[in-house]
Amino acid sequence: MSTEDSGDLAWHDLGAGTGPSLVLLHGFTQTARCWGPFDDALAERWPVRLVDAPGHGDSVCDHADVVEAAELLGRAGGHATYVGYSMGGRVALRLALDRPELVERLVLIGASPGIEDHAEREQRRHRDEALADRIEAVGVAKFLDEWLTQPLFRGLSPEAAHRDERLRNRAASLAASLRCAGIGAQVPLWQRLDELEMPALLVVGADDDKYGEIAERMRDQIGANATVQRVAGAGHTAHLEQPHRSARHVLDWLARTAIR
Repeated sequence: MSTEDSGDLAWHDLGAGTGPSLVLLHGFTQTARCWGPFDDALAERWPVRLVDAPGHGDSVCDHADVVEAAELLGRAGGHATYVGYSMGGRVALRLALDRPELVERLVLIGASPGIEDHAEREQRRHRDEALADRIEAVGVAKFLDEWLTQPLFRGLSPEAAHRDERLRNRAASLAASLRCAGIGAQVPLWQRLDELEMPALLVVGADDDKYGEIAERMRDQIGANATVQRVAGAGHTAHLEQPHRSARHVLDWLARTAIR
């Protein structure tokens, strides 16, 4: 496994072959090493590039917003199929809209195009600001103890939570990421979804009602090139709660989905 730095984002590759066929971007507080064993299952068939998001892992550029993060992701991944979870999904979606020539296919796991209602979005921005303050006040270890007890992550086993790897993150960098690229700070992308022409797979845990509804609505707005895949026995973190089942769904979809 080699580790490289492309621009301001760090990444490492799995699997055989030259260059990435699949580029994976993780969620908030995670790193590129928080995908296992989902990423290993993908790498049995495809070359995989695992990227550290801005402000996470070994990447710098702490103050990148979603637009800047998408640009950096495209620079790190090049022409490939992009797979993003939660925050990483929002960034991958922005890349697909801004640089569609780079995105062969798009896989979003538990991801949203943003918050449409201005008042709700502003409330979320204030909550994200308070969370950022909390990270800086108590440090990464204490914050993770609080963060991972949310109902959203109740399906995660201690092993799948990758807490030790998350501890590599820096409090100031996580706080900056939340302030700049949190969903409260993001311009919503709902009105642009019909611009997506590449095949899109929207993966959601069957027990994740909120994001299941979001995925269904996204599919309707994207059109015939979008597919919703529900993962049995999983909540919001489907690829970590049911890694082999999730990987099989993604691999099956890749096998039957032609690149543009």
